[in-house]
Amino acid sequence: MAQHFDLIALGAGSGGLSVVERAAKYGAKCAVIENKELGGTCVNVGCVPKKVMWYGASVAHTLRDAPDYGFKLEQQGFSWEKLVMKRENLIAGINDWYFDYLNDSNVEVIEGAGRFLDNKILEVTDEDGDKTQYTADKIVIATGAKPIMISNIEGAEHGITSDGFFALEDECPKKTVVVGGGYIALELAGLLQALGSETHVMHQGFPVLIGFDDLLRDQLRKEMESDGVQFDDQRKITKIEKQDDDTLTIRFNEGDVLTDVEQLIWAIGRVPNTQDIGLEKTDIKADQRGFIDVNDEQESSVAGIFAIGDIIRQPQLTPVAIATGRRLGDRLYGNMPERKMNFDFIPTVMFTHPPIATLGLSEAAAKEQYGEAQVKVYQTSFPPMYYSLVKHKVKTAMKMVVVGEEEKIVGIHMIGLGVDEMLQGFAVAVRMGATKKDFDDTLAIHPTSSEELVTMK
Repeated sequence: MAQHFDLIALGAGSGGLSVVERAAKYGAKCAVIENKELGGTCVNVGCVPKKVMWYGASVAHTLRDAPDYGFKLEQQGFSWEKLVMKRENLIAGINDWYFDYLNDSNVEVIEGAGRFLDNKILEVTDEDGDKTQYTADKIVIATGAKPIMISNIEGAEHGITSDGFFALEDECPKKTVVVGGGYIALELAGLLQALGSETHVMHQGFPVLIGFDDLLRDQLRKEMESDGVQFDDQRKITKIEKQDDDTLTIRFNEGDVLTDVEQLIWAIGRVPNTQDIGLEKTDIKADQRGFIDVNDEQESSVAGIFAIGDIIRQPQLTPVAIATGRRLGDRLYGNMPERKMNFDFIPTVMFTHPPIATLGLSEAAAKEQYGEAQVKVYQTSFPPMYYSLVKHKVKTAMKMVVVGEEEKIVGIHMIGLGVDEMLQGFAVAVRMGATKKDFDDTLAIHPTSSEELVTMK
């Protein structure tokens, strides 16, 4: 007989953990099914390890600038292996904490691969091949997404995905090609270049950061090129060959080649992890890419089965998955039917070099939504004080998008030193309906870069 729970989450990433944690606080009997490490993409091959590597790259930039601040340093090299070891120790600690926390919260962790047998029953296969069946009043699918792997280019298998990047343990590759123009590709390219890799970004036929404000796209590429990253939006990869010394030779449509490449990283997007969970045995509706159809309460086409996180068509961001899961738990077990997720004005940060912070509508999107005559833009660009003493200068750029006579703020876009820690407070103001005048009436903190947002003319 199948073991029964009030709620089961299929997937122990940010979304799945947040919903069982919240539901358990209301007294629900909960379980979470996971066949990998707890924490999902964010903890294991995403936000956390990426931020550690970003910090490492930022330290490299600080060491570069240190002599201009009077420091006499003898640099004796950089140990990629040590950084990775300390990063993995951090992640292991987080994994252990999750186990203890779930145990203390009376949430059962079911280890194994879960699949639907029908609309009511989940079957879990553990590492020994043993199968166990489970049922629940409510089931939440939170299986996350995975990187897309190219298959239509000869030799593509010699490359790795972003997951594979976090498996590089021994040393920083001397030459790297990153294929893709999205935020993951550019984050990896920036940190690799800073840590000593000759880095090439290939994004043939399309610009970087599609959908982001032009200011961010243009400024980031300019600053990354100044840092040494080489962009190529013209040539198309036609073949990858692995040499006897394990380096790669990349051939292009124009006949030329790039040799001695130590790592090729495919960073061309992510797809939902919904292919192997038995959806075909249920009445759950999904699109051709595997995204599950849900209503505004995250309920699928089958009553009592919900989907959250990267497997629905909403921003694939950890805070979005967490907030969605918590609100779902509140609605199901906390008697809070009004606690629906609002996907407007989601603050987003990219840990590129320099970092990007963005909120709301781009200038182009605002004009499309409100009409060009209703939109006004305030913009500034300046070198932060930090760079006033150093040779390698990186500008900060900011844009505020407002609409209507009252100049309600509908978009803030920033790139530069410290903007990643700057946006959160401004996001609260914009979500509350702040206008340009509200910002103008706010006293500036001097000398800071953030004061530019309340002094724009």
